[in-house]
Amino acid sequence: MSASTFKELGISADLRKGLKELGIETPTPIQQEVIPVLLQNGGDLVGQAQTGTGKTAAYGLPILEQINPGIDKIQALILCPTRELGQQIAKQLFKFTKYTSKIFTEAVYGGANIDEQISKLKRRTHIVVATPGRLIDLLNRKAINLSDVNTLVLDEADEMLNRGFKDDLDTILTHMSRVQNKWLFSATMPQGIRELANKYMDEDCVKIQTDKKNVVNKNIEHQYVRCEDIEKVPLLLEFLKSYKKQKGIIFC
Repeated sequence: MSASTFKELGISADLRKGLKELGIETPTPIQQEVIPVLLQNGGDLVGQAQTGTGKTAAYGLPILEQINPGIDKIQALILCPTRELGQQIAKQLFKFTKYTSKIFTEAVYGGANIDEQISKLKRRTHIVVATPGRLIDLLNRKAINLSDVNTLVLDEADEMLNRGFKDDLDTILTHMSRVQNKWLFSATMPQGIRELANKYMDEDCVKIQTDKKNVVNKNIEHQYVRCEDIEKVPLLLEFLKSYKKQKGIIFC
């Protein structure tokens, strides 16, 4: 039987306090499956779950449990496909640790001033969240030391391949071949992801797949409008006006 609380999963009281303040009190299926494995066994893991199922907490909480705040070294590296996701992951980890000892996370990504990021990495940093291309740039400049990293996470691995990061991932994974824990998370498992897992992860690594029907956003209704490009902005404005003061998000 799966654990129904974060306490039963093995999450410490200080982290649970931070989760509760964020309104996160019941673990999602991927969290129920993944967290005990990562806390108890470590090693390599491949997790398949849809976007919106709580993957960040599924791997983030075990990372935070394993970080030694007293050691001023980068101990975990999280790779992700976009700067927006990188910023989101770093922000979420920061919120989780509101009541714990100080654990410092830096997000580094393309499209931002690399010298500023190098300067920030000189401060105390325990976790780095990075896009593959920017991490390669930092490694080439010898501006980041990953020799003490014991956990490497590939988040949204399929999307990283879709965005053309395969060569960068090969370079990074080869550079970090001795890392003790390699955790790969992906919504889909195309051939490229399977090849990546077979090449760089243990043959007997744990594989977890959650039910595709069991997603956090399953009650969202999807609608679409077909139109010409030139019509998009006027139609969008008309749509927004029709909802008056209601709030929403526009993804672009």
